[in-house]
Amino acid sequence: MNQINVQDAPVLQNGVDISSPVRMRPVHEIFDDAAKRFAKRPCLDFLGRIYDYEDIARQIDRVAEGFHQLGVRKGDKVGLCLPNTPYYVICYYAVLKCGGVVVNFNPLYAKREIAYQIEDSGCRLMVTLNLKQIYSKVADCLDVTCLKRIVVCEMSDILPPVKSVLFSLFKRSELAEIPKDLRHIPFSRLADCKPISFVADVTVNDLAVLQYTGGTTGRPKGAMLTHGNLSANVDQLTRWMPDANPGHEVTLCVLPFFHVFAMTVALNTSINLGAELVLQPRFELDALLKALDKKNVTIFPGVPTIYTAINNSPETLKHDLSSVRCCISGGAPLPVEVKHRFEEITGAKLVEGYGLTEASPVCTCNPVKGVNKEGSIGIPLPGSDIQIRSLDRPDQVMPAGEKGEVCVRGPQVMPGYWQNETATRETFVDGWLKTGDVGYADQDGYIFLVDRLKDVILCSGYNVYPRAIEEALYLHKQIAEVTVIGVPDQYRGQAPKAFVRLKDNVTDVTAEDLRTFLDDKISRIEMPREIEIREELPKTMVGKLSKKELVEEERLKREGKAQ
Repeated sequence: MNQINVQDAPVLQNGVDISSPVRMRPVHEIFDDAAKRFAKRPCLDFLGRIYDYEDIARQIDRVAEGFHQLGVRKGDKVGLCLPNTPYYVICYYAVLKCGGVVVNFNPLYAKREIAYQIEDSGCRLMVTLNLKQIYSKVADCLDVTCLKRIVVCEMSDILPPVKSVLFSLFKRSELAEIPKDLRHIPFSRLADCKPISFVADVTVNDLAVLQYTGGTTGRPKGAMLTHGNLSANVDQLTRWMPDANPGHEVTLCVLPFFHVFAMTVALNTSINLGAELVLQPRFELDALLKALDKKNVTIFPGVPTIYTAINNSPETLKHDLSSVRCCISGGAPLPVEVKHRFEEITGAKLVEGYGLTEASPVCTCNPVKGVNKEGSIGIPLPGSDIQIRSLDRPDQVMPAGEKGEVCVRGPQVMPGYWQNETATRETFVDGWLKTGDVGYADQDGYIFLVDRLKDVILCSGYNVYPRAIEEALYLHKQIAEVTVIGVPDQYRGQAPKAFVRLKDNVTDVTAEDLRTFLDDKISRIEMPREIEIREELPKTMVGKLSKKELVEEERLKREGKAQ
C-alpha cells in the first residue's frame, strides 16, 4: 500500500492550493491538452453553431500551417482585430503554435489608434472580419504603416446555416468589398492547409502577447506578456475555483477577448477547464440573459456594469439563472449592493478581483470559498505577493493598516514594456511592479484600494486614457487647450469629462460640435459624457494644465447636489 507523505501534500486555504509551484508552459499547450482530454466535448458555441474541441484543434493546426506559409516565424507579430468569434480563438492559438506573437487590437479603435499600434509593434500581418466597420480602418493602414497583408474572415462562414443565409441577404450593406490582390488572404485559404507538421520551439520566457496599455502621459505601451506569465495566471485562476468540474463547465464569454481580463479569465482559463465557451460578439442584455438561461452557464466573468444591468432589468426575473455558480468581477470597483443583489437573484458567488495588464492581469481576488470582505479586492493569488510601499520612500514597506502604493510580484508579472526601457524602469522597484494604486492591507492580508495615482479612467471595465481623448480634441483647429478627467458615473463606474478652452475670438464652436468632431477619432467608450467650454483652465505654477482643481470642483458639485 502506497503511503502519502504529509509533507508533500499541498497547503489549502479556502480550498485553494497555495503551496504547489505555479505551472508555466507554452500557452498553446493549454488548448492541446484540453483537446486531448475533451476531444468530443463542445468547445465553442457561436450564436447556436457548436464546435467541439477536436474540430477547433484541427482548425488551429491547419491555420498555424497557413500562418507559417505566410512567413510567420518565431517572434513575428500578428494582429488580431476581431470580436468574440471562433476566428479569434483559432487564430490566437494558431499564431502562438507557429511561434508568433499575438498583438490584440480593439475593433472599436479609431483608425489613428490602430495605425499607431501597428507601427509600434511592428505588426506586418493582421486578421480581421469582412465587416465595413472594422475592415475599412485596418485596410486604410496598408499604405501608411508597416502592415503588409490582411487575413480576411467571412462572417457568414461561422454562422449556423439559417443565420448565414439571412445574414447574406439582409446584412449585405454591412459587408466590405475585399480587393482580390496579394495583400488580402481569405481565412479559408489558411484553413485549407494541411495540419502543421511541427511546433515552434517556444519556452515560457518567450513573448506570447503584446497587450497595449496606456496612461495620461506618453503613448500607449505594449506590455510584454510571456507564455510563462499567461499560463501562470491561468494556473492561479484555475486553483481559485476549487469546485470547478473540468469537462463540465460552461462559460459565458461576453467580455471581448482582445481585453486582457477576458483573454485570461474567459478564454485561457476556461479552455484549461475543458469548458464550453458561449461566445457573444457584443454585449446585448436580452441575448445575454437568454444565454445564461438556455445554455446552463456555470461560469460568468464580467464587469460591474454588466452585473448592474442584470440587476436592474425587469426582464431578468423572467429567466432561470440558477445554473450560474461562479462569477469573477474585474475592471472596476464592484459596489457592495451590486454584489449582494446579483447573488440574491442568481444564487451564484460573485467575487471581486483586481489586476492590471502588466500582470496578465489578475493579482488578487476575494475567495470563491471563504471570507469576502466588503470593499476589498481580496488576497493575493497563489505564488503572488503584494507589498504596500511608502509613497515617499518606495523602498519602505508599510505595516498593516497604513496606506501606500500597491506593488505586486509573481510569475504572472511582465518582464517589461516593448521597446521602452525607460517606462519599464519607472514601473518597477526592487523587482516589484508598481501598480499606481494607493491602498492598504489589513491584518488578514486583504487589500483595500483607497485612491488612484494614475489618471486612467475605469469606464465599464475598460481603461480609458485621458491623453487619447485630449490628443483627438487637439486636432480641432479652434481648440487652444484641453484636459480630461474621470467623473463618477452611476452605470459605467466612471466616465470621461473634457474641459476645453477655445482659441481667442472663437465663439461659434459648441460642445455638440466637438462631440461630432470626435465621432471618427475615438471609440464610443472614450467619448466624453460631457464637454465643458471654459474661458480659462487651471494650471500649475510652471504653466502645466492641472487636473486636481477640476476633480475637486466636480466633487464639490456632487456633494452640493446630494445635500
